[in-house]
Amino acid sequence: MTKSHILVVDDEPDLRTLYELTLLRQGFAVETAEDLASALACLERQRFDVVITDMRLPDGLGLDILRHLKAEHRHERSVVITAHGSAENAVESLKAGAFDYLTKPVELQQFRAVITAALCSLPAPVSTPLPLRLPDAATPSGLPYGSNTNQSLHHLVGESASMQRVRDRIVKVARSMAPVLITGESGTGKELAARALHGSSHRSDKPFVAVNCGAIPEGLLEAEFFGAKKGAYTGSTQNREGFFQSAHGGTLFLDEVGDLPVAMQSKLLRAIQERVVRPVGSVQEEAVDVRIVSATHKNLAAEVQAGRFRQDLFYRLNVIDIPMPALRDRRDDLPALCQTLLRRIAAESGISVPPLSAELLARLQAEPLPGNVRELENLIHRAVALRDHQGLQLDPPATATIAAVSGPASGSAPLPDDLQGHLDSAERAILIQALQETGFNRTAAALRLGLSLRQIRYRIARLNIQVPLNSAEADETN
Repeated sequence: MTKSHILVVDDEPDLRTLYELTLLRQGFAVETAEDLASALACLERQRFDVVITDMRLPDGLGLDILRHLKAEHRHERSVVITAHGSAENAVESLKAGAFDYLTKPVELQQFRAVITAALCSLPAPVSTPLPLRLPDAATPSGLPYGSNTNQSLHHLVGESASMQRVRDRIVKVARSMAPVLITGESGTGKELAARALHGSSHRSDKPFVAVNCGAIPEGLLEAEFFGAKKGAYTGSTQNREGFFQSAHGGTLFLDEVGDLPVAMQSKLLRAIQERVVRPVGSVQEEAVDVRIVSATHKNLAAEVQAGRFRQDLFYRLNVIDIPMPALRDRRDDLPALCQTLLRRIAAESGISVPPLSAELLARLQAEPLPGNVRELENLIHRAVALRDHQGLQLDPPATATIAAVSGPASGSAPLPDDLQGHLDSAERAILIQALQETGFNRTAAALRLGLSLRQIRYRIARLNIQVPLNSAEADETN
């Protein structure tokens, strides 16, 4: 087999030699360049598999190399080395098309792992003399890099312009290691998009680990994310893998990442930044290779402004964004969505697919559907379960529930001029009522409202609700 060919660009001779020797020991063919001009000259003469470049060069930036590769439609994977702590440069390099980035001082184990991942992402060896390069027409943009690309994207139903943009963006960024933040209202299919991103990548045959960040008790977060050693805490009778170790080589999906407490955000930032985790009870760190994909229904930029989300973590997660459209903004997709959901529900129920009448479709089109595709699925599920000789019908209680959730009809009450303040006031009144009825026992109040203790504590603090000290202490033991 032809050796993988790697170009190393760095103006520091010692570092250039270190990288070169490390790669030569792995059996790669290596060329080096000390500045931007030399690097561009090498790229004119030869195609490479991977280009490793320092961010700052004597006559320009490593980003200039990335821009050249992009302008020439080159398929080399690029890895940028940035100065320690320069998160902004790292984000900029990933947005410019870098496969990954490393921070100085570079740890050789991590260096080798990143290069291996970059090579594995290549669809086929490309180290051929430049004159033999295939014409651009033979390598169309949007070429699937994962073996399951079409199957993964198939689950993102709809031909509206907004859904086409979602699918195109997934295919475009699938080959990268850049973190992705998927945003959108609840029920818009953020996890489906994350799974499509994983299935379209070179990691598709590796684990996809989905984590609901808001569903884990605060005291267990560190062990759940980073693992724990035997005896690290009461009841720990054996070593336990965390989410990062379980997702090694694949994708870690952090759903509702905005719900993480600030203390855990700091630990997550370090794990993402350094690509190492330290299990609870261990004195040693473990290297992990995961791609981070996050999702949230919150406005994280606003959460940063409010001091509830770390700015540096936000920049790490939001390198590439994929906004998921609300169902009300793609009503043309409703017929296709209904048919897809009907087929799946019928298959799960072991029945033939019921016909979707024009009348039922018209009624669904008229529904506000604030719960988006998830609410649509529930409505169709009820219609299938309660169908009779007249076929599928919308169940009146379900429609009434939607109306109640959606609020009063237009014109029956004035709209608030401060929606957030209006919602905060209503939430505060409900919390105070629950606390008063439970003697200000936060644990009992949380159970009454379907919340965790951590969630109700957060809301009490955010809304500045005063809780008697003796009651607040008592609920820890109740």
